[in-house]
Amino acid sequence: MATPIIMPKFGQMTEVSAIVEWRKKEGERVAKGDILFTIETDKSVMDVESFEAGTLLKIIVQPGLNVPVQSTVGYLGQPGEPILVSMPTPATSVPKQAQPAVREAAKSSETPASAPLLQASSTPPPSRFRISPRAAALARDCVIHLTGITGSGPGGRVVEKDVKAYLETRGYSRIRISPAAKQLAAKEQLDLLAINGSDDSGRISIADVQRAVAEKPKPLSKIRQVIAQRLTQSFRDTPHFYVTVSVDMTHLLAYRGQLKSAGAPHTITDFIAQAAVLALQEFPAVNSSTDGKTVRWHSHVNLGLAVSLERGLVVPVIRAAEQISLLELCRQAKELAEKARAGKATPDDLSGGTFTISNLGMMDVENFGAIINLGESAILAVASIRPQPVVRDGKIVARQMMKLTLSCDHRIVDGALGARFLNAIKQKLEDIELWKLLAA
Repeated sequence: MATPIIMPKFGQMTEVSAIVEWRKKEGERVAKGDILFTIETDKSVMDVESFEAGTLLKIIVQPGLNVPVQSTVGYLGQPGEPILVSMPTPATSVPKQAQPAVREAAKSSETPASAPLLQASSTPPPSRFRISPRAAALARDCVIHLTGITGSGPGGRVVEKDVKAYLETRGYSRIRISPAAKQLAAKEQLDLLAINGSDDSGRISIADVQRAVAEKPKPLSKIRQVIAQRLTQSFRDTPHFYVTVSVDMTHLLAYRGQLKSAGAPHTITDFIAQAAVLALQEFPAVNSSTDGKTVRWHSHVNLGLAVSLERGLVVPVIRAAEQISLLELCRQAKELAEKARAGKATPDDLSGGTFTISNLGMMDVENFGAIINLGESAILAVASIRPQPVVRDGKIVARQMMKLTLSCDHRIVDGALGARFLNAIKQKLEDIELWKLLAA
């Protein structure tokens, strides 16, 4: 009997996942350790290896469909081996933001290839769309969408003369298009009436169709959907306020240069992270969280460091950061960032944070405010270090200055507390003797 391929469970909080891409085709030989498929959870994208050798006999879950973890997604075995196929139940616990994508995936799998081109609508039609075969064929040949056509047949059915009248009204006969461009438009299910030719004669070229293809709405990835849902919820439900200070990084930059010359791996982000950890121990309220009715105190500083990826922003978490050295913090931060960029971070690597740092220092940013992650009470936004004229002992001198902005949840962190906490980070960063002790 064929062996079922199971949707793995990555992380304690992961309940549903979606296959992004099958890396093997049905009938293809699979060796132990080969990548079978890539999955996307609400936090990361990961490759799934085969635990045994065989032939991929059957794929039963196509890309884009969310299914519960531990569901059967395919079968592995020997050619000709019997398969008892049972389709997994689509996940009922899919987050609300992912449900439209599930419905679209289901819809696309049910739509026959010969169906007429129909544009998606934000509201369902009042009745079932009806069209004659001749009218549908004419619409396909002309590469047009059928929205806007009123049917004159029985029950509002669209018939061939309705399509012809529509084409005449819209001036379809005046459209000039190359055969290759028309073929591409048909393949991409575009409406030729919505494409304008860019040359002087108004002729629609391949480039015009490719431009229209690039402008087609594309579904957000699951990670982007989760980012949108969570940050919208946080900004809507959390009363944000912001505190900004300027930090003199001149001495710390010089000291970090000395360490680098000696082969030490420390980055400026490591010093900022360590300063935040020390300040959070002094101000435990900032390391707490609230739902508006209760306050939860966190005994450990689980420090999140935002990492920007092409597919979205992720936040790897250094757990119990108050218990590790500056060098160990540096090592873990680098390791987690590399895992995230390689797409190998697990959901456990990306969850459980109590405070987050978002650093845009490498992007030549003067100042910015970040949105607090759900379940936390503050987030630190780090801007670029820039030479600035400042007053020292009554004289204007050039110093390497950096702005830090703390976004606070006003339900649990008042203005005075936020200011004291942020100034504690500032004081630590400017205390070069402290870093000589911590980096020793």
